[in-house]
Amino acid sequence: MVPRLSLSFPHHRASGIGTPGQIPSLRDRPRLTLSRRYPNFWLHTQPSMHRVGSAGNTGGSSRPRKEKRFTYVLNDADNKKHCAGINCLSYLNASASGTSDYLFTGSRDGTLKRWEFQNGNANFSATFESHVDWVNDAIIVGQNLVSCSSDTTIKVWNNLSDGACTKTLRQHSDYVICLAAAEKNSNIVASGGLGGEVFIWDLDAALAPVAKSVDAKEDDIPNGNPGPALSTLCNVNSSGNISSTNGKSHGYSPIAAKGHKDSVYALAMNDTGSLLVSGGTEKVVRVWDPRTGTKTSKLRGHTDNIRTLLLDSTGRYCLSGSSDSMIRLWDLGQQRCVHSYAVHTDSVWALASTPSFAHVYSGGRDQSVYLTDLATRESVLLCTNEHPILQLSLQDDTIWVATTDSSVHGWPAEECTPQKVFQKGSSFLAGNLSFSRARASLEGSAPVPVYKEPSLTIPGVPAIIQHEIMNNRRHVLTKDTAGSVKLWEITRGAVIEDFGKVSFDDKKKELFEMVSIPAWFTMDARLGCLSVHLDTPQCFSAEIYAVDLNVSGAQEDLKINLAHETLRGLLVHWSKRRPKPGSHSLSNGDGSIGKDVSLKNLPHPRSDVDDGTENHASNVLPSFEFSTVSPPSVITESSSGGPWRKRITDLDGTEDDLPWWCVDCAENNRFPKENTKCGFYLHPAEGSPAPNITQGKLSAPRILRILKVANYVVEKLVLEKPLDGSPDSTFAMGLTSGQSQLSALDSSSRLGLKPWQKLKPSVEILCNNQVLSPEMSLATVRTYIWKKPEDLILNYRVVQSR
Repeated sequence: MVPRLSLSFPHHRASGIGTPGQIPSLRDRPRLTLSRRYPNFWLHTQPSMHRVGSAGNTGGSSRPRKEKRFTYVLNDADNKKHCAGINCLSYLNASASGTSDYLFTGSRDGTLKRWEFQNGNANFSATFESHVDWVNDAIIVGQNLVSCSSDTTIKVWNNLSDGACTKTLRQHSDYVICLAAAEKNSNIVASGGLGGEVFIWDLDAALAPVAKSVDAKEDDIPNGNPGPALSTLCNVNSSGNISSTNGKSHGYSPIAAKGHKDSVYALAMNDTGSLLVSGGTEKVVRVWDPRTGTKTSKLRGHTDNIRTLLLDSTGRYCLSGSSDSMIRLWDLGQQRCVHSYAVHTDSVWALASTPSFAHVYSGGRDQSVYLTDLATRESVLLCTNEHPILQLSLQDDTIWVATTDSSVHGWPAEECTPQKVFQKGSSFLAGNLSFSRARASLEGSAPVPVYKEPSLTIPGVPAIIQHEIMNNRRHVLTKDTAGSVKLWEITRGAVIEDFGKVSFDDKKKELFEMVSIPAWFTMDARLGCLSVHLDTPQCFSAEIYAVDLNVSGAQEDLKINLAHETLRGLLVHWSKRRPKPGSHSLSNGDGSIGKDVSLKNLPHPRSDVDDGTENHASNVLPSFEFSTVSPPSVITESSSGGPWRKRITDLDGTEDDLPWWCVDCAENNRFPKENTKCGFYLHPAEGSPAPNITQGKLSAPRILRILKVANYVVEKLVLEKPLDGSPDSTFAMGLTSGQSQLSALDSSSRLGLKPWQKLKPSVEILCNNQVLSPEMSLATVRTYIWKKPEDLILNYRVVQSR
């Protein structure tokens, strides 16, 4: 059966989300998904990876297997800063950490960072890197930091570690959007996502060591549990803790709270873990008993997607923020809405309450943070931001604000005495209906913010929002949210030129080169930085002469395979640290698969024209070097199908689940040889007295320069037959099939010729009656001059040498 495509919109305002130049908000953007029958297949919503089976064919299927993809992410020069919007905040105070106050930030760049507060400053402390897509939420649970991501995983980290992932939990079939935890019960965590799923996890059971089995080898994976949670059943004891019973020794399954028919965007739990509320695109607040996963009630009132929820410590009252721009206060005992607050003019995406639950800070798409007294309905505009607000965190006298920008701002707040804020600004009474607040804003009665500038800022770097791959297939032009245009070299992972704030389109035209190199990689910038994707065997299709890379001491005809040298450079640290066994064997299958395809088994054209070398630079030249100051990160799938991410300098040689073809390339200098040939015909130009020196179609590397073709013609004319125009001026091929006809001409000294730059050739090569530059390659001529699907036709004519 063919998978059924469905286009769903979590929020009807999605088409207008965000601000110009910003990455669109995850939580309100349209979502393209497959039917629930095919949960393991992802569409373009996951461009950073393709979840495909990496095992061999099954069930007699004739479909060839698709090898695992290899991705590397280019990090900014300042890798201590986020490079994309901040989706979540989590605060750990000194009393809990035993050392300092820490703020954890989770970003759309796929990483979390820890910031330590000392002497009034927020200093970078650590990067937590393992997610391969946006980090959507993060919470502190005892000594653990728990995060969730659009890569469908939940990851557990030690709060004060150096950033190593403790465990990866897999149960969701779609993006995991939100988390909730019980303040006084560090065992229980709830998760919800776009699959309409809500799971309640017992962290102690989930983190317990698992026994190895034939089909579940989680402990072999360096980045946590790669497989899905299995069929352990859980119940709740009288103390409220979740415990596993009748479970298999090699797995754990959370409790599933079943009831949502569509995406879940918000969760909240009371302090003891006895009450859970959830909300999403169904516009209702559902109330659950997390100890059993049973639904206890449903609250209606919002007219649009519910985006954020808060519970008071007792679990009696609930606050909800919605895309209908309303904030509602619910009495869960009475199962009704007590108050509604029309404060914002657009979607409410974030709420943070004071400890007494008497006042609430709110923020959202209108880029404003309001403080509202829940009893008196009095509201005041605390501050305005330049970007939509995604999450708020109130700590002491600071309200931390996370937005679609990569920087985090701390604004003055009064946690214990919020009345002081009302005294500093002009307050207003919150309306009961959203249109009343919007109308007041349109009539010019918008309030003035109490604070103009934040008290503390944790800066980020601008996110890349536009990119263009240059024709040489090594350089990429980018534009970021600050308007800066930069040129990257992806084979080194570095910016080679910063053009500043110039026109992206104008600079693209200025840098245009008439060259044609095969597309050996694909790319996206959804993480706010460049992600380069390599798939075998097509990634090995691009070659370039070493002299074109200005490699000193390289032979004129030495060819470099771009993917080969890039992989060697990325895995150099892994290779150096890899244990050297007595006999090498690949962990992902038969090592013979990685061997180069024999040329004898490939169909050959009638005649091959080559430049004299079939050998590449594998052991002759150093690989491409990548920065160790800001090293790229690599992303691939584990042997059990779960993706992971690590910086290349953190690879310790034990990562046995790298794609076999990458290992074979980096360690053994073996890779599939793609067809890099170009077929063409070579005939005398119309009206030229030159004889026909070839019969049939020729073949040569696509990167072969026209100079070499001209030299080939010269040799044929000079060495094999004088130019006398006689009727029998035809030339035998003189070479067997598959043998290079240009091998004798790779060194110009064979003919006693000077370098071509100093001597005009005695033969001109034409295509479509246009004289070709000696610098052009066959691929360039075919792309820009010939422009036809048929085999290339070149003509030659003799000109007077000077």
